Amino acid sequence: MAVLEFVPNEDRVSPRMAAGFSLVMLATTSAGDAYTFRELEAMLHKAGLEGVTAQAVPKSPHTVVMGRARGR
Repeated sequence: MAVLEFVPNEDRVSPRMAAGFSLVMLATTSAGDAYTFRELEAMLHKAGLEGVTAQAVPKSPHTVVMGRARGR
């Protein structure tokens, strides 16, 4: 599975674009947020995926978070 996402650092205020997206989500939705890699990793593990990695997209504020089905 691959997820294209704004992924803030654990401090939740950097990098700037991901932190800004988090602020927009919190301000404009009832429960929106931008999730840190550790939070996304936990979600993917709970969904039955393993080997979760993150790869920055060159020249973009996005990160691709990937995981594979267990036993594959």
